[in-house]
Amino acid sequence: MELANIEKLLEKYENAETTIAEEKALKNYFSKGNVAPHLEEYQALFGYFSTSKNERFTKTIQLNSQKKSWKWLSVAASVVLLVSVYNGYENIQQRKAEKVYAETIGALELLSANLNKGNVAIAQLQRFEDTTNKIFKQPKK
Repeated sequence: MELANIEKLLEKYENAETTIAEEKALKNYFSKGNVAPHLEEYQALFGYFSTSKNERFTKTIQLNSQKKSWKWLSVAASVVLLVSVYNGYENIQQRKAEKVYAETIGALELLSANLNKGNVAIAQLQRFEDTTNKIFKQPKK
């Protein structure tokens, strides 16, 4: 009867349906010396679990510190910040220069328009003077 029970527990164990108490019963059965011949392969499995439970890792684990990477990260961030500030300053200077250029062009266009008005007036005066000289027959100076 016990052998049939052990076989049912093994089937449940393989399907991951056993409870902790059932697993302890299997462990106790396979830790004894009298195991059925067709179940001897499971004896090594449960024997391994018993011996591996007592194993301890004794070496020290060397963890890499993250301080070095943070140092390089801060340097990289500083460089990126400086480059972006420099580019921003250059863009601002270029916009200011373009604004001054546009204002200068506008001022020169206004001056040109006013000078052209004066040229028209001077041309009319020149024509008036030429006509006056023809009438009074005075030579040009």
